[in-house]
Amino acid sequence: MQTILTDFYTLTSYEKAENGSFTAHIHLNKDHDIFKGHFPGNPVTPGVCMMQIIKELTEEFTGSKLFLKTASNVKFMAIINPFETPDLKLQLDITEDGEDVKVKNSTSFGETIALKLSVSYKKIMS
Repeated sequence: MQTILTDFYTLTSYEKAENGSFTAHIHLNKDHDIFKGHFPGNPVTPGVCMMQIIKELTEEFTGSKLFLKTASNVKFMAIINPFETPDLKLQLDITEDGEDVKVKNSTSFGETIALKLSVSYKKIMS
């Protein structure tokens, strides 16, 4: 899997449901340089990095390179501190329609939902 967030997270496992949705488990690298600046002494996972992780996982699961078209209902509901909660569960409900890929995501740690969003991607044809 190609990622622009080099060494930021590790996909530890995933399951595909019969309906085509995926449940992915990732582990954040608390020692990544991003956390030194965001924020010193109080590390917080940047929302844009979470959105990139969702895109990269969707690319992995669909086998397609993707370009973000729209994002709606983006709700950051809890702070993701990589020292306290490095293990995240991402639910990805993926729908493909021709060149379009739609994803509904819910990201959580333990019983806490940290992020919910709906995104639409366009497949990049090589």
